[in-house]
Amino acid sequence: MLDNYDVNEDGVIYQVDRTPFDYTDGYNNYLSKIKELSKYNSYSRLGYIIGSIGKVPDSILDVGYGIGDFLEACVQIPNRYGHDISGYPIPDGCIFMESMLSRHYEVITFFDSLEHMDDIEFVKDLQCNYVCISVPNCHYFDDEWFTNWKHRKPNEHLWHFNEDSLKSFMKRMGYTCINTCNIEDTIRKNNQPYSNILTGIFKKDEY
Repeated sequence: MLDNYDVNEDGVIYQVDRTPFDYTDGYNNYLSKIKELSKYNSYSRLGYIIGSIGKVPDSILDVGYGIGDFLEACVQIPNRYGHDISGYPIPDGCIFMESMLSRHYEVITFFDSLEHMDDIEFVKDLQCNYVCISVPNCHYFDDEWFTNWKHRKPNEHLWHFNEDSLKSFMKRMGYTCINTCNIEDTIRKNNQPYSNILTGIFKKDEY
């Protein structure tokens, strides 16, 4: 294991010491440059959610909504909410939430956002029926691979999951896995002989 990295009880690799990352205009300017790609990915994500839970959800909270592409794709969902720390305006027809924990949502999504959080234990306190997560798929073949892995991104990506560690973490948080897949690899290709992005849907046990 590289210096300044450790593994938690679920097998999730994490960065030990961190320097705060600046999620302001520069970050969202990058997202704006890939907006067309993000649009296609957003509809793929929405279709995955609907297909997995068997219905169009009544409400959805997108955590880390970025420039709002996914919330815009969710126009048929009656109640759309977003949470983000960048200060970027939320799309029209959506409601900005200061807290992820203040109310119940049918679905809460973490698309490219959970790996950025300083602490991930809050997931157990979410009020929802389902959580949908996409994260870079960390295979950790060896230290050299991890050193050069394009998704390592010190101080930005703080948590690194593979399928087993994501399932273990979510089980400990009180969720049952419905399914996992690599659907985003159809758009976010990496030209490698292994999966790039891991996506999963989990049902909260108490609902």
